[in-house]
Amino acid sequence: MKAIIVAAGRGKRLGPETEAIPKCMVKVGGRSILHWQLDALAAAGVDDVVVVRGYRGDCIAAPADGPAAGVRLRFVENPEWASNNILASLLYAATEMASDFLFSYSDIVFSPEHARRVAAAAASPVALVVDRLWRDAYEGRLLHPVSEAELARVEGTGETARVTRVGKRLVTAEDAAGEFIGLARFSATAGTALRDVWHEATAAGLDAPFGAAATLRQAYLSDGLNALAARGVALAPVLIDGRWREIDTEEDLARAERVVGIWS
Repeated sequence: MKAIIVAAGRGKRLGPETEAIPKCMVKVGGRSILHWQLDALAAAGVDDVVVVRGYRGDCIAAPADGPAAGVRLRFVENPEWASNNILASLLYAATEMASDFLFSYSDIVFSPEHARRVAAAAASPVALVVDRLWRDAYEGRLLHPVSEAELARVEGTGETARVTRVGKRLVTAEDAAGEFIGLARFSATAGTALRDVWHEATAAGLDAPFGAAATLRQAYLSDGLNALAARGVALAPVLIDGRWREIDTEEDLARAERVVGIWS
C-alpha cells in the first residue's frame, strides 16, 4: 500500500533542532520522527512511501534498519514550501492520489496499531484518525494551545459515524469527539474528489479565500476535508485513545521523548 507524507515545512518552533535538517528528521527517542512513522506504516502493510519535501529536502533519507528498512521511499518536490501550506503541498503529489493511499503529517509519531486500523478502514472514502483523549495531550502543554487543535465533530455511531466538520477553531471543545491527529486513509475516489476540489479552487487563484483559510495557498488539509464533506464524500472517524504525539515545539519534543518508545 502507498502512503503520502507531507514534509515540506521547516518547523521553526523547534528552534535550533531544524537549523540544518527538516522537521521530519529531528530525532525523538533516538530515532527520527520520519523513521518512527515509517516503522508504524510498515506494520500496516505500507511498502511505497511518497514524501513531499521542501526545506532541506536533501537531508531526508530512508532508515537503514528497523521494520521500515525495506520500504520504498520516493520524493515529490514542493518548491514553494516557504509560502504555502499542507493542502497545497499535498497536491504537488496529485498524480500519486489516483489509487488508495494513507496520508500523514510529518510531525507526528503514532502507534503502529493506529496505522493498521486506519489502513483497514476501507469501507468509507476517507477515514480520519481521531483521538478521544485529546485533552490529556494538552495538560501542561504550554507552547501549543488548545486553539491549534484540529478538533473533529462526529455525528452518528458505529459504522454510520461521520466526521461532519474538522479544523482549528472550527469545532468547539464541547462539540468535539476528539482531535484529528493528521493520519488518514483516502480511497482512489476520494483522492480524485480532492484533486477536483483543488482544481476548481485554483480557478479563483491561490490568493483567494478557501474554506477557513485566508488564501488557498495557506489552506490546511482540514479545509479540503470540509470541502469533501460538503460534496457528500463520507469522512469516517477511526477513534483512538491516545498513543500518539504531535511534535511542533521543543516542549513537545521533550514530552514525546518520554513516551514514544512505549507504544512505538
